[in-house]
Amino acid sequence: MGVFDRLANIWRGFLSLWVSDIENRNPEAVYEAAINERIEQHKTLRKAVSGIYYMRNKLQAELETKERQLREVMAQLPIAVEDGEDEVALVLIQKKDELTSQIEQLSAELKKVLEQAEEAKSGLISFQAEIEKLKREKDEMLARKATAEARLAIQETLNGLSTEGDIKALENVREGIKKLQAEADIGSEIQGGSLDAKLRSIKERAASSTARSQLDEMKRQAAARRTAVEGASAAAGMKKTI
Repeated sequence: MGVFDRLANIWRGFLSLWVSDIENRNPEAVYEAAINERIEQHKTLRKAVSGIYYMRNKLQAELETKERQLREVMAQLPIAVEDGEDEVALVLIQKKDELTSQIEQLSAELKKVLEQAEEAKSGLISFQAEIEKLKREKDEMLARKATAEARLAIQETLNGLSTEGDIKALENVREGIKKLQAEADIGSEIQGGSLDAKLRSIKERAASSTARSQLDEMKRQAAARRTAVEGASAAAGMKKTI
């Protein structure tokens, strides 16, 4: 292989890579191009099929005409023979033979064209189905591409996020809450040991002691009254006895 051939191969390789890269980055355009190309091919195939159908219709019309002419000749021939018109009968016989040969030829051609028309029709339908299938494939693949891109974007976003900042922020919050709790605990302890707290405790005990003294005095007075009543009752009983 010569130098120029090798350079040409390298250039074709670079060109192929470049085209592949463009195709990978523009899948929708590639699908659209493929679909449009098949649509054009479908139009070309449809024209070819229409030509076959035109030939079929033409052969059918010619065959029907020849068969009608043959029926007319076959109807005229017995009359010519019966009337003794030998020359006319000979002409009709020749025409009958020609029409019979033409009908056989047309029938054979029509059979082939009918087979071609049926095959072309099936091919046209299959080609149309292929186009529709390619359209569905395009929608499905582009949807897959969009989903994959979204997933990759989410993964890149998650990978780009640093959890160190969040952890540090949580630690700061936790420390702040603990400090607030400590301040509250200190305030409660200081409040419990302060002079005001002691005075309130003494006042509460004094009030309780005063109330207890009053209650004891009331009980003592009640007991004295009961004793006095009982003594008066006993004295009155002794006077009655005397």
